[in-house]
Amino acid sequence: MTQTYTISRLGHQGDGIADGPIYAPRTLPGEVVSGTLLGQFLTDIRVETPSDQRVKAPCRHYKSCGGCQLQHAADGFVADWKVDVVRTALSAQGLEAVMRPIHTSPERSRRRATIAVRRTKKGTLAGFHGRASDTITEIPDCHLLDPALIKAIPVAEALAVLGGSRKGVLAVTLTLSEVGLDVAVSGGKPLDGPLELALAQATEKYGLARLSWDGEVIAMRQPPVQRFGVAGVIPPPGAFLQATKDGEQALLKAVSESVAGSKRILDLFAGSGTFSLPLAKEAEVHAVEGEPAMTQALDQGWRKAQGLKRVTTEARDLFRRPLMPDELKSFDAVVIDPPRAGAEAQMVELAHALRPVISYVSCNPVTFARDAKMLVNAGYTLEWVQVVDQFRWSSHTELAARFTLNP
Repeated sequence: MTQTYTISRLGHQGDGIADGPIYAPRTLPGEVVSGTLLGQFLTDIRVETPSDQRVKAPCRHYKSCGGCQLQHAADGFVADWKVDVVRTALSAQGLEAVMRPIHTSPERSRRRATIAVRRTKKGTLAGFHGRASDTITEIPDCHLLDPALIKAIPVAEALAVLGGSRKGVLAVTLTLSEVGLDVAVSGGKPLDGPLELALAQATEKYGLARLSWDGEVIAMRQPPVQRFGVAGVIPPPGAFLQATKDGEQALLKAVSESVAGSKRILDLFAGSGTFSLPLAKEAEVHAVEGEPAMTQALDQGWRKAQGLKRVTTEARDLFRRPLMPDELKSFDAVVIDPPRAGAEAQMVELAHALRPVISYVSCNPVTFARDAKMLVNAGYTLEWVQVVDQFRWSSHTELAARFTLNP
């Protein structure tokens, strides 16, 4: 039975919400919509009264692809909404801060994407999954990805023909590097001699920089270098990398401003050196990361670079073994960039250590606000927040923030 609803707000996943709550994807506040209610979700949605913030989605794949949630909204609306998501998360913890203007990465700037590929009777099907679906949507005109990634989709299809199963879906992560395409595959057939040979031949045929299969490097024509400041780093296969170079530079600018003038910096959840290596131009850095392969890549990048101050590395699980106050006392600034779960255990120790400056980079406003509350309760001031939108048209929001210890 079709019913009519008025959308009052957007939820944190970007869905419109009407009283109930009732969730209506791809709707906007103030719109009157009709549809069929299935549990708490509205299906077969028709927009009866559109918002003045509604625009035509620029990408023709939008309705079927699950990669974006907000292409139907004006850019200014999305920017304001993302800033407000952070402001609301802080407010829920009784906090507020100066919100700097949002930085949004341009279209077609994503340098990394995981393509889903399924073998079919006629060949292959490659693209992104539909919203909450196993259906794969082809994306030849995607407005998110760097055009070089779009051109590389046939490589993902070829790899599925060589090592994919008709019963499963191959996940092919394509990453742009300075010297070519870095490809990491998971979900394929177990490696054997003939498959390894075929994959090595494919690496040559398609001019790939590196090809790995379920974490094992099959072939490397050239090291897939990523540039962090003046240092060239070869991250391990599938290692974390900021989604866009533009977004990475925006975060780095905010972090660098936060810790400017510091002599000895601690970088927690350092990855392969996104912040550690550029910061080492002005200060000594100790980088801590849970994955040993990433700390090794960081260390090798530092050793080959010129003009950087001393960088030391430590492989350590910061969830189970956070740095304690006596280990933190020698640093005059701390950079922390945890995963979505935040860094609750480490924040407890940071709050006790009372370091002069903390630069916090987050991909989850809710866990950021929780951690920020601990610091504020310990005597810190949250000076400002810089929202960075690397995941254009999605509900995903990232930020960098500066905390200083009250005198």
